[in-house]
Amino acid sequence: MREITVAAVQTEPQLARVSDNLAQMEELVRQICTEQHVDLILFPELSTTGYECGVRFTELAERVPGPTVNLLAQWAEEFGVYIAAGLVAKEKVESILYDAAVLVGPDGEMLGQYNKVHLRGEERLAFRPGFRYVIWETEFGLVGMMLGWDAAFPEVARSLALEGAELILVGANWEEPNAEEWQTYLKARAYENSVFVAGANRIGEEYSYKFTGHSLLLGPRGQVFAALEEPVTGYVVARMDLDEVRTTREEYQFFQWRQPATYRAVVKKY
Repeated sequence: MREITVAAVQTEPQLARVSDNLAQMEELVRQICTEQHVDLILFPELSTTGYECGVRFTELAERVPGPTVNLLAQWAEEFGVYIAAGLVAKEKVESILYDAAVLVGPDGEMLGQYNKVHLRGEERLAFRPGFRYVIWETEFGLVGMMLGWDAAFPEVARSLALEGAELILVGANWEEPNAEEWQTYLKARAYENSVFVAGANRIGEEYSYKFTGHSLLLGPRGQVFAALEEPVTGYVVARMDLDEVRTTREEYQFFQWRQPATYRAVVKKY
């Protein structure tokens, strides 16, 4: 068995207050790792900055690796855990920003960066879309990453699963009154790909949005292992046996009976 313990953290980032948000994240990492053994901790999308920063994203953006990744690396190495978190990343050209996520390993090394592909609404004014999906090789298996609206597009999770992902991490800023939509997308992505899914969604209010929370951990048949039903700062933890991915795929044959030759319309530009 390849059993791991995953924690999905639900936070309320303070708008544009990176230091305060990182302090809260560190406190939660210490709390989680003190209370039980965990292998991976997932934070929401844009967990260091908040969502509606507008033009301030330019001053809040960091190179990757940079100060935030260095802090995540310190915590990861101290507690021997993987940490995934959302942040604003910038390229050498200062005006190129990404809604990004990173995964840092228990040795303090960064495994990589994912840039959100599917930008929604005003996100398009602040960020460039990413152009590829990433798979990270960890000690326990292959991990994929999605951010926010990526979850609404079945092609994303399917691409990750076809590349071997056994666990898909989803950091989000999903707003009310769409909690049911958020949960349904994650369950569907788990079912249709026979994959474990961890979803960390933020809470709190900003200028235009109130965020719904409902962070949850799912098995490869969409079963809910743990969920935070209330809009509170906290976390959920679940044990996952990644060997169940192969077992479930062999039983339900979703991949074996695909008919790619009939899916040409999927890749047509609308």
